[in-house]
Amino acid sequence: MVKNPIRTTIIGTGSFLPERVIPNSEFLEHEFYSPEGQVLERSNAEIIEKFQAITGINARQYIRDDQCTSDIACLAAEDALTSSGCDRESLDYIIVAHNFGDVPAGNRRSDVVPTLAARVKHRLDIKNPRAVAYDLPFGCAGWLQAVIQADYFIKSGDAKRALVIGAETLSRVCDPHDRDSMIYADGAGACLLEGVATDKPIGILAHCTRSDTDHSPLIHLGRSYNPQFDGSDLFLKMNGHRLYEYALRFVPRVVKEAVGKAGLDLRDVSKILIHQANAKMDEAILERVYKLFGTDPAPDMVMPMTISWLGNSSVATIPTLLDLMMKNRLEHQRLKSGQRIVLAAVGAGMNINALVYAMP
Repeated sequence: MVKNPIRTTIIGTGSFLPERVIPNSEFLEHEFYSPEGQVLERSNAEIIEKFQAITGINARQYIRDDQCTSDIACLAAEDALTSSGCDRESLDYIIVAHNFGDVPAGNRRSDVVPTLAARVKHRLDIKNPRAVAYDLPFGCAGWLQAVIQADYFIKSGDAKRALVIGAETLSRVCDPHDRDSMIYADGAGACLLEGVATDKPIGILAHCTRSDTDHSPLIHLGRSYNPQFDGSDLFLKMNGHRLYEYALRFVPRVVKEAVGKAGLDLRDVSKILIHQANAKMDEAILERVYKLFGTDPAPDMVMPMTISWLGNSSVATIPTLLDLMMKNRLEHQRLKSGQRIVLAAVGAGMNINALVYAMP
């Protein structure tokens, strides 16, 4: 056994939650269409009531018109740097997970050159040329996959510190005539990772990832459901039913594999942080995780949730949730030294990952 191996630990977290709160009631005046281009017969009040019952979403938050994804990524990064207290010039990697780049208000054209990570590094005024900045598109599982990549860099000894950010502005790419648009939100979260030489089993203990590309895309870009809408614009589209089935089938398996690789049992896990996509889906995933381990039903408060008031901000849901917990801003959801937690996500209808972390 290697004496004092390098362990990847979280030394700081940060987040940015937009100021604009959009309650469900703001969708009462929307005109929703079916995928076939027909106006939905149900009233908006009925549509919203059913939507809320399924997703658990009461509100979501949108960025201001003068902001873009890289702006809020930088704000979350600043927050993480402040909480860590480390010198930003000491960073070896800056990784930004996102899927649609900077999309200006009123112009649905994605801007990804230069990378958002490069823009963040510039705005943070980091001069060190050895601080490598790059982006990672991986669906909603992107931030967690970026953490996994950073863990490899750190454990190899080639890197000491990495800043990993997840930022998305889904309000800019959702179809206002698609009822699924009510799911999406904006936000950014970040964590600062550092390698520590210790024989104590702390930090990132294990992780697991899978990509299933043998089926048709469950999330893609497509035209508005409103046939009279400008046909040149493309919007985020989702096959929600099939995505739900895919997540329920495979997320529990990936969680089980990651926990097993860490040499643990589910009873050793205090909290399970799942990508905030849909409340009912996350509850069903949690139930299947515990059944897969053959243990008792999930204990109360094991799965913290923010989707009711933050909505689904894609890559930002887990890092913002983690930041709120690290800073004791979620009631009854404190993280303590010695606890083991699991982070898990499903993204783009084809990528799933999970990570086990031991609180130092």
